[in-house]
Amino acid sequence: MKTVVITGGTDGMGKALAMTYLGRGDQVVIVGTNPQKGRALLDAAAEIGAERRIEFIQADLSLVAENRRVLERIRATHQTVDTLVLAARYYRATRSVTAEGFEANFALFYLSRYLLGHGLADRLDRSDAPVILDLSGPGGDLSRIRWDDLQFENSYNPDEVMGQCGKLSDLLAVAFTRRYPHSSIRYILLHPGLTSTAFTGEYDTAGAASVARMREQGQPIEAALRRILRHLDTPPAAPLTAFMQDDPVDITGDPFAPEAADRLATLTERLLHSDRTGNADN
Repeated sequence: MKTVVITGGTDGMGKALAMTYLGRGDQVVIVGTNPQKGRALLDAAAEIGAERRIEFIQADLSLVAENRRVLERIRATHQTVDTLVLAARYYRATRSVTAEGFEANFALFYLSRYLLGHGLADRLDRSDAPVILDLSGPGGDLSRIRWDDLQFENSYNPDEVMGQCGKLSDLLAVAFTRRYPHSSIRYILLHPGLTSTAFTGEYDTAGAASVARMREQGQPIEAALRRILRHLDTPPAAPLTAFMQDDPVDITGDPFAPEAADRLATLTERLLHSDRTGNADN
């Protein structure tokens, strides 16, 4: 029996993954913000007799303190984690700042992935075949990153924010594998392709229309699920890999530069230290 942790697991692909693993007899921990969706997922698990193998943790992962609470709960309950799926994201047409002082997308899409990956690294290393799967959009160039304005205090653009968060995920993965060079964890960056899913977020009129078109044009969730499971069930041998749908992404070039990954890791630790002392900035 595997233990699988999924963020953003009450909707779309996360939910489909959760139900798949439950159907296989595995233990699943779901982290999400919406208690009604969490309850619906628990009910769905009960319908297939898996109510004892699922746990829903309600948490706002855009808050560092909530990530730490989730980590404490998982670590107290599970000595081993086999798979960590990082799928939480939320589109915001206008800039929003959390109670801790972080831009909300930066906090949810990047900081949460950083905290959960590092926070469960030792639990993952106890697995026979540990995997971290980040459902983002690997690739692109480093010019996406506003190094002097990581949280878009100036000229907020939601599409640029989401693009930058994807690029930060790439560098997070690079830094992770550099930090744990002897780990058996396989870190996979994957964009499964445009999928007709929830697209949770707060949209303006134009954004809502665009989302409606994407839902019409996207592949069924089942098609994306098959692509995701192909990587999870048979992880690549390399510590870090990236894919756009089924096509490998070259991780040896400038977009995945170790120097940039180290720079981001240093900035992140500084921000998280500031959060602990109550003086977060940028």
